[in-house]
Amino acid sequence: MLVKMTVSTALYICVTALVWRIWSKREHTALDRIAVGILFGLSSIASTHLGVNYKSMVLNVRDIGPIAAGLFFDPVSGIIAGVIGGLERYIAGTYWGIGSFTTIACSLSTCLAGFFSAILKTKLFNEQKIPPMMSSFFVGAVMEVFHMYAVLITHRSHMHMAILIVRSCSVPMIIFTAIGLMACSFVISRMSGDSPESVPFTDIEKTPIATRFRRRMLIVILVLFTLNHLMDINFFIHTSRQEAESYLKKLATDCQQLYNDMADEPGRANEVLPYVAMAMNDDALYLLYNGNQDIVSSLYREDPDVSRLPDEDFAICQEHMDRGVFRTTMHYYGGMDLLCITRQLDDDLYLMIGWRYDAIVQEQVNRSYETLLSDILLFTVLYLLITEVVNSLVVKNLKSVNHSLLKIIEGDLDEKVTVHNSVEFVHLSDDINQTVTTLKGYIDESERRMKQELQMAALIQESVLPHVFKFPRDDFEIYALMKPARQVGGDFYDFFFVDSDRLAMVIADVSGKGVPAAMFMMRAKAAIGNAARTGISTDQIMAQVNDFLCEGNDAEMFVSVWIGIIDVLTGDMQCSNAGHEYPILYRAGGQFELFKDKHTLVLAAMENAPVDAYSLKLHKGDRLFVYTDGAPEAINKRNEAYGTQRIVDKLNTLKEATEKDTLNAVYEDIAKFVGGAEQFDDITMMGFTYLGTPPEGNAHAEHPDSFNDA
Repeated sequence: MLVKMTVSTALYICVTALVWRIWSKREHTALDRIAVGILFGLSSIASTHLGVNYKSMVLNVRDIGPIAAGLFFDPVSGIIAGVIGGLERYIAGTYWGIGSFTTIACSLSTCLAGFFSAILKTKLFNEQKIPPMMSSFFVGAVMEVFHMYAVLITHRSHMHMAILIVRSCSVPMIIFTAIGLMACSFVISRMSGDSPESVPFTDIEKTPIATRFRRRMLIVILVLFTLNHLMDINFFIHTSRQEAESYLKKLATDCQQLYNDMADEPGRANEVLPYVAMAMNDDALYLLYNGNQDIVSSLYREDPDVSRLPDEDFAICQEHMDRGVFRTTMHYYGGMDLLCITRQLDDDLYLMIGWRYDAIVQEQVNRSYETLLSDILLFTVLYLLITEVVNSLVVKNLKSVNHSLLKIIEGDLDEKVTVHNSVEFVHLSDDINQTVTTLKGYIDESERRMKQELQMAALIQESVLPHVFKFPRDDFEIYALMKPARQVGGDFYDFFFVDSDRLAMVIADVSGKGVPAAMFMMRAKAAIGNAARTGISTDQIMAQVNDFLCEGNDAEMFVSVWIGIIDVLTGDMQCSNAGHEYPILYRAGGQFELFKDKHTLVLAAMENAPVDAYSLKLHKGDRLFVYTDGAPEAINKRNEAYGTQRIVDKLNTLKEATEKDTLNAVYEDIAKFVGGAEQFDDITMMGFTYLGTPPEGNAHAEHPDSFNDA
């Protein structure tokens, strides 16, 4: 039986898996739903005709078909499969004699299985693509419980046979149907990759409130069901015993009265015995014996050759003589457990009437089958109803509130919580909406203050930058521009003479945004200018400014700096680069090329950090282009960076242009590349052209670029 039932269940699992593989890869049309319903209906028909013989009964897992179609695929499919399977089961039982005794019950169960699964899919599992394994298990078990209950309620006139069927078929059919549906859920969950992560009972932070409620509700229902059923059985047994005791007392009293009424007639005992025999049922017996323990007469004698009552039985009977009903084990009846009553009919004649105790209990156990099944169905309906009520009144509203809160968290402050179907949710919705309104006010005020701060930072940044690019001499040309981003940063440039013939050029980028970056920029710019005007070398300038900026730098800001000091009479230039972008150098008659100079650590990152310097020789017509990282790191809408190479390529198309035209053209090309994307960093550029004539004898070839320590 186990092997055959396992094979039948496994076939259902395979069919479900194959159908799911096709179902999950396509859009579902009405024709698809009908086809799935027909397929699972045919599976139910096959299960009917391929039943497994067990204890003269026929077992099957027919109800898996409509339940699987409705739970895992579509409610319409479940209804179609149920109608097909139920209708065919009725025809097979009525006209072909297959399981004719349970035709109505089985047909009704299979048909309702489809409707039941459709309701569950629509109401309880409508938000789940695949019902959980344990839910599938319980659905299958409850549906088979209804199947067994239907057998009882449709055969009131043949309860003995109905109970025999239920006792034989209920356990295997319930177990295999439930396990089959659970296995279907497991298989298609793994196929789809949608199996939910198992959440421990103790991890309340990850457990949805609906799941926690269903778990606790199930525990409460199971406890109540168990207690109720145990109380029912206890009540039935005690009631049945009381009925049996009353029956025995009445029978013994009637026999005593009849015997007394016939006191003057000989053979009175023989007159009493037929009355006793007629009054008894199949599980009762009697015994007449005398004071010598001789058996006068008995009913349902186990051993007719024994004519004497055993000493143990005689002692017990005499002990309880005329004292009422008692329970004992009678050795005369082979150790049978009996509920007995004894009466002394005359001086030397005694009557014992007994009722088999196991028959009393078994009768109530049989009655409890119907109670058990009805209780399971009742508590299941209560569980589903309470779950649905809580889901509709609480869980759905909480999900609606959470959905609105998620939008608010993502920045949609115009979202309103509109759950108003109970006073508690009205208060909750109004409180959230009021909180969001207040928050919007704070945000608007914060944005206003931030805007003022950024305007102030931009003003500070703009006010400290030099804007006069004309000098009363013709040995060089210089131009610079800065395009601030929406969030003002700390870019700056500067140029100034440290003496009559040496021009200092500085470009820098401060970390951070807003007023703090602007203030740090002012400190850095002033410190560089003050140090450079003392006439020291560029590496000494950098070292001195670094130590100055490290003092009181609680915000841990830093600045990348490139500085170059050129003697405009000779073209000799000394430079230092503290973590800044590589400059781009142009040699007259050649190409703009990236000049990979020597880098050291950014300023204000670490006290006493070593700084290097290098020398550079410019000749007439040579050009130098320096910039901040906002230029090469400008991003377009495709998240592509402008890049240093594009700057070099653009500069090579502007060899003959003035520095002002060159910088404006490069910025326009960057803006064209970026398009409508937002600018997140300042773009600062500075260009320098050397126009002076080196002293006689300093040929171009004799002064290569070199990195030398200052």
